[in-house]
Amino acid sequence: MTARPANAHQARLLRLLRDDGPNSRAQLGDRVDLSRSKLAVEVERLLETGLVVADGLAASRGGRRSHNIRLAPALRFLGVDIGATSIDVAVTNAELEVLGHINQPMDVREGPVAVFEQVLSMAAKLRASGLAEGFDGAGIGVPGPVRFPEGVPVAPPIMPGWDGFPVREALSQDLGCPVMVDNDVNLMAMGEQHAGVARSVGDFLCVKIGTGIGCGIVVGGEVYRGTTGSAGDIGHILAVPDGRQCACGNRGCLEAHFSGAALARDATEAAQQGLSPELSSRLETNGSLSAVDVAAAAVAGDTTALDLIREGGFRTGQVIAGLVSFFNPGLVVIGGGVTGLGHTLLAAIRTQVYRQSLPLATGNLPIVLGELGPTAGVIGAARLISDHLFSPA
Repeated sequence: MTARPANAHQARLLRLLRDDGPNSRAQLGDRVDLSRSKLAVEVERLLETGLVVADGLAASRGGRRSHNIRLAPALRFLGVDIGATSIDVAVTNAELEVLGHINQPMDVREGPVAVFEQVLSMAAKLRASGLAEGFDGAGIGVPGPVRFPEGVPVAPPIMPGWDGFPVREALSQDLGCPVMVDNDVNLMAMGEQHAGVARSVGDFLCVKIGTGIGCGIVVGGEVYRGTTGSAGDIGHILAVPDGRQCACGNRGCLEAHFSGAALARDATEAAQQGLSPELSSRLETNGSLSAVDVAAAAVAGDTTALDLIREGGFRTGQVIAGLVSFFNPGLVVIGGGVTGLGHTLLAAIRTQVYRQSLPLATGNLPIVLGELGPTAGVIGAARLISDHLFSPA
């Protein structure tokens, strides 16, 4: 993809075609503030760039039938969602439909060189499958704070060796296309906004509970990143005064008391102390425990597992309640690997938020699980790069 929209009108048309699919000129005219003649000029210029193509005759609205317009079907975006313990890579078309998706385990602590070798290998597999000859752009999510304009991680607590690494520059050279980089939870929020549970919501919070905890903040339909890119780092809000040591160096952070890693640690302690026959059995069989084991034990009715989930939901709900009182969102989405704990976790979070926040803020506030699961991040990553490319050069 070499062409870019020449002005804000063309960018608006491209994003409408991305989000709503093929449209007639008349339908596009209903959505943009342009005269008929000006709209015709901008559409013709986009057709000349090859970014859009004619796509058959539109339904008649009386008079001469117009052609549908759609984004070029050959456009391909790469979405990469790097988590603490795994990598998701997907290829999408211009409308951000996932055409192919690969997930592989990977420890982010192995460092950027090893992780990106894995990413490039996964991207090559998707190309080799015939889904893409190349990529017109790539979006990358990483599990830590990102200085967004430069695409550089900054002091990420669970990512040793990544501080200051030029992710955008390095991957752009390797992939041969433009690259944008953001925090993984921002991309989850963008994915749920584009194709998930937040499609019709302009102001919402998207809380990701995985190995760590983060929050995507969407205001007026746009991700809010803060002055330096660290907005939403709620895992390091104080939850327990003088509590456990956190990876960030402070004590009592929410992430130290409830996250995938904290839950696995607490479940292991309970199993070793003989408090849960179900968890003890799983520890003996597997050699270690994870949030998945806690979820399975809870389904089996294990009271210790249920108590761990409820306590974690209580602490998370306390923090979210403060955010709700401050931000007054229209929706709270809970996503990430720990959402396998399901409605026990969700009920505990809801109870605490509804109990602690003012009725004016929570009277019509849905708190729901995300719809997209592991594809939210890769769809959000594709959305990130398309937002960049569908902006005036």
